[in-house]
Amino acid sequence: MKKLLIFLLPLFCARSAFAWGQKGHDLTAYIAECHLTPEAAEKVDKVLNGHSPVYYANWLDIASHTPQYDYTRTWHYLNIDEDETLETMPKNPKGDVLTAVTSIVEKLKSGKLTSEEETLNLKMLIHLMGDMHCPMHTGRLSDLGGNMRQVLMFNRETSLHSAWDTAIVEAAHKWSYTEWQEQIDRLPDDEIVLMQAGEPRDWLVETHEICKEVYEASPEGTKISYDYVDKYTPVIERQFLRGGYRLARLLNEIYR
Repeated sequence: MKKLLIFLLPLFCARSAFAWGQKGHDLTAYIAECHLTPEAAEKVDKVLNGHSPVYYANWLDIASHTPQYDYTRTWHYLNIDEDETLETMPKNPKGDVLTAVTSIVEKLKSGKLTSEEETLNLKMLIHLMGDMHCPMHTGRLSDLGGNMRQVLMFNRETSLHSAWDTAIVEAAHKWSYTEWQEQIDRLPDDEIVLMQAGEPRDWLVETHEICKEVYEASPEGTKISYDYVDKYTPVIERQFLRGGYRLARLLNEIYR
């Protein structure tokens, strides 16, 4: 079994990079874009060469599987095993989402990057903030972030990880990312400020608490149907908002 896990690890780690699916990443980036200050919006537009943050929301999922950016494959998640915490879980020497986000923010704030380096780091940050708020991207190393926990999604076999990345989102609403934003991005300013509070480490720990609840509610063979989707759709919506608002806060701080 140990040899099998070693053999499968690269495959499932690659799969685990796809948090939220394309629509979820687009939505997170779009919510952030809608909450940029005019100054930040102008500077972000310049750094991204006239493109919207949404344009690059999924870029890193593709780039991580190319030789040039292969070093970023483990940056999309941070595994925390059962009975472990962020502090006690051995760190992945190849990097993780919290380390990557923290480092990228520091570099962007430093003002010492070349224009090409700044563009690259901003593109990465846009994607990784979505990953940080996808619960199963803080899943257990022992089952590869839920990739080896099989469930039935409307009677079709899938993994718990895949169900949370894409299937539950698509089952909840058949909306475009702009329709999602229009429907859920309605919090008053004071609630947005509260949601933006804290730092990346706090946000990762918060996501992991949701992940632990998902594991408890979703043992091997769980039958995911409308009741499950109804229960967790508000959780998913809240994570989209958190990721988008917090990305906006970071960008507003970087590009004052």
